[in-house]
Amino acid sequence: MNAMIFSEKGELAAQIATMFRGKYDFDIYTTSDFPLDSYGARNVFKLTGPSIYADNISEFLARIFREKNYDFIAIGSSVMGREVSSLLSEILHLEAITEIMKLELNGEYFVTERFFYGGKTVIREESRARIFTFLPGLVDPMPVDTKSTISQLEVDIPSNVKIVNRIEKPKGSVNLEKAEIIVSAGRGIGKKEGLGIIQQLADILHGEVGGSRPVCLDYHWLSEERQVGLSGKRVKPKIYIAVGISGQVQHIAGMRGSKTVIAINKDKNAPIFNECDYGIVGDLYTVLPRLIENLKK
Repeated sequence: MNAMIFSEKGELAAQIATMFRGKYDFDIYTTSDFPLDSYGARNVFKLTGPSIYADNISEFLARIFREKNYDFIAIGSSVMGREVSSLLSEILHLEAITEIMKLELNGEYFVTERFFYGGKTVIREESRARIFTFLPGLVDPMPVDTKSTISQLEVDIPSNVKIVNRIEKPKGSVNLEKAEIIVSAGRGIGKKEGLGIIQQLADILHGEVGGSRPVCLDYHWLSEERQVGLSGKRVKPKIYIAVGISGQVQHIAGMRGSKTVIAINKDKNAPIFNECDYGIVGDLYTVLPRLIENLKK
């Protein structure tokens, strides 16, 4: 099988390449400066041009897909990636399956796995789809010794997008996807001031503070960039400490890849206790001070 990999995020392209290595032959197409020549691709193509947007890059990739007779397309699931996948599906008249975690070939069919029912379960599907978007963070990028050929390709199709104005989004101060230890707060902390003790625990552990959807989007106690969940960040730290988080499926979908999960909640029936490795039933304002005191020792 001959695959085209595309992502404007180089590290995400490297993750997909790591998953594909030894299973498929593939070329990588990207606009990123991330070094991608050590991940097993036959060729790495750096896409350049004065204006590259989802519309013209989709037309450009579709043309190359036909010319080189690729069997399928793998796309990193990002804002641009999801838009490109839908446009490619329309242009090429090919079925697309999005947000997948696993891809296998079974004869002329592909078998995929993805979250379903808001992350409550995983659905396994067999289809003739030929366009797939992959969730970020499924594997760690693993380079190899061999080097791929790197070439530049100019996107020679004009975009219909016209930039009227640019407003810079404030730069984030945290990258939860990279954090090895995360202490997450849920609505169970009861008040914004409760974040103080959450931050203390995170500082002692040299970790980052995360939060559930209510804490980040409903109450705005934490910024949006710290939200963990299906509609937020998908994280896989070595240690994930859930404080005052009930454990609804939308949140679990975002932290399921964590190596060790520790839950602290006063409700012994909270769903989070079905997902954790270690659980503490108790009031966080009693448990955390004692935990912090012992960690200081």
